[in-house]
Amino acid sequence: MGRVLMKNYSAGNIRNVAILGHSGCGKTTIAEAVLHVSGVSKRFGRVEEGNTISDYDPEEIKRKSSINASVIPVEWLDEKINFIDTPGFFDFYGEVAQALSVADLALIVVNAKSGVEVGTEKAWEYTEKNNIPKMIFVNGMDDENANLDNVVLALKQVFGKSVAPLQVPFYENGKFVGFVNVIRKQARKFINGMVEPCDMPDGLNEEVDEMRSLIEEAVAETNEDLMDKFFNEEPLSVEEIHRGLNDGILDGTVTPVICGAANYTIGIRVLMNSINKFLPPTKKVKPTAVAINPKTDDLVEINCDENDPLAAFVFKTIADPYIGRLSFFKVLSGVIKKDTMVKNVNKNFAEKIGRIYIIRGKEQIEVDELKAGDIGAVAKLQNTSTCDTLCSNDRPVMIDPIVYPNAFYSRALRPKAKGDEDKLAQAIAKLLEEDKVLKFVVNKETKESVIYGIGETHIDVFVNKLKNKFKIDVELSEPKIPYREKIKAKVQVRGRHKKQSGGHGQFGDVVMDFEPSGDDTIPYIFEEKIFGGAVPKQYFPAVEKGIQECVKSGPLAGYPVVGIKATLVDGSYHPVDSSEMAFKMATHIAFKDAFAKAKPVILEPIYKASVKVPDSYTGDIMGSMNKRRGRILGMHESEGKQCIEAEVPLAEMLNYSTELRSATQGRGEFTMEFIRYEEAPKDVMDKVIAKRAKKE
Repeated sequence: MGRVLMKNYSAGNIRNVAILGHSGCGKTTIAEAVLHVSGVSKRFGRVEEGNTISDYDPEEIKRKSSINASVIPVEWLDEKINFIDTPGFFDFYGEVAQALSVADLALIVVNAKSGVEVGTEKAWEYTEKNNIPKMIFVNGMDDENANLDNVVLALKQVFGKSVAPLQVPFYENGKFVGFVNVIRKQARKFINGMVEPCDMPDGLNEEVDEMRSLIEEAVAETNEDLMDKFFNEEPLSVEEIHRGLNDGILDGTVTPVICGAANYTIGIRVLMNSINKFLPPTKKVKPTAVAINPKTDDLVEINCDENDPLAAFVFKTIADPYIGRLSFFKVLSGVIKKDTMVKNVNKNFAEKIGRIYIIRGKEQIEVDELKAGDIGAVAKLQNTSTCDTLCSNDRPVMIDPIVYPNAFYSRALRPKAKGDEDKLAQAIAKLLEEDKVLKFVVNKETKESVIYGIGETHIDVFVNKLKNKFKIDVELSEPKIPYREKIKAKVQVRGRHKKQSGGHGQFGDVVMDFEPSGDDTIPYIFEEKIFGGAVPKQYFPAVEKGIQECVKSGPLAGYPVVGIKATLVDGSYHPVDSSEMAFKMATHIAFKDAFAKAKPVILEPIYKASVKVPDSYTGDIMGSMNKRRGRILGMHESEGKQCIEAEVPLAEMLNYSTELRSATQGRGEFTMEFIRYEEAPKDVMDKVIAKRAKKE
């Protein structure tokens, strides 16, 4: 691998570009092509061969797709572009969220054959939500089924008139060989990966004129003078169009489209030239960031200026068992220097910055400092994690944390090897440092360890990392549902415990009323209404202790009992043989008898689910909610989609994330939260009881 030593760049010469798009559209190949074309790598890595610079994780090589965001810095035309290659698969949106937290610009990649896909829509959605200027690269123009006209038409239909193609492609013998620069009306041909001027092929004039007028219309909207010229049908100069493009890209009213074939580095030089020419540098896109002064809670404006005090945001952590912890950061202001002390505002802790690196895939290039606008990494910070802000002591500031997607796909896990529990806990803690979307819970009630992710693939990658990085094999299963048991009727029962065995015997006798308490949020209420000392006072606590023990595991299926009122009304005792233990045992007998007679039922947890989908899927979603025994509460519009709200049993939602994705081609999303317990239908109750009986 050849390597160009990195110069130190200022914010006016840095562009941080997230590469976004549907899975398989060629994002990693583009990253590989820019490395090759800019002279960083002599060898062009291929995803299918598992030797690319940005997909270096064993899981990525195995799956032939990105699962981590990877920083790919290159130097081009005396400027620095930090490309961030992101995963296209929805299970790894957490990585995309991290990339977008530090990207100033986005390159949305579209497949020339497939056109607009779900991942394209999502990428557009993310950039709009984050106000990130964008550019579109239509990749795969070498495919015989590639059709730029159709792709541009689809882009305009889905995303509106801001879409502005800057090129008209042309072909020889069915092969994509060049394009006409629509702004300059000049033809260019690809020769040995380079772009050479050539004569415009016959028959393209009309299409080029049409495209140019579309661009003129798009840029005219950025400026009143240009608008006047456009309406007066005066042609705009190349310089005016360029200026309009710069302004339009910055405010989101123009999204330029260029094309190429990254597999053969065709169009990659043009892509990087266009990024330099049209996409504004960090200092212009995000001249300021807003933070909070943690001492006063006042808002602080941070200027993207290397002369200001330091503020750096940690957007990603790699916790590797071999190389240790690596914290990725973006310098928002000031300069970060090696061998200096900084303050971690979130932890209120001083950290020593040791060695500073520019990261390129897994390669670490050591530098002495990085200036405002740049991205780098530092090793072995003791108390710093993702979303922390590092700053100088004289200006404490805290950046808002990254908003991660909710993880609702859950699996119980346990180590296959006995004695691996502690080792597993430590490994999980390390993986949770890396992946902030994963959640891990030890359920005290079901005694299960439960991992939550976005979907099956997300959990699968987590399990493989446990195995490959930490040598721990685990078994997965569906988590147990925390059911409850209660009674619906009032009964009076007697519990009598009598045992004779030479010497002291055991004797306890209670008569108790059991009934619903009306409050299912607490296990039991205990009262005594004893008259005339039928049961001495000293045994009341033993009776309550008996209730306390019984409600932990109900007689129906072993689940906790709730909402029960137990009243001690009568009984008898023996002056010698009675004891606390005997009265506790008598209570156990009474409790079991009462439960059998008082119309016992199973309660199941009910959750409120909010499912957000495009309009066309609402009927399907409502139908699937009904099949899941859900009750539709209503529907409202949110961010251009329909949000369906329903109450649905948790037991019916365990695999919902997978099914929703499949039903909506990945366009749907949902959240859910616990609201209450409710009586389960008889068929569900019978299944729960039968399952428990079988287990025992």
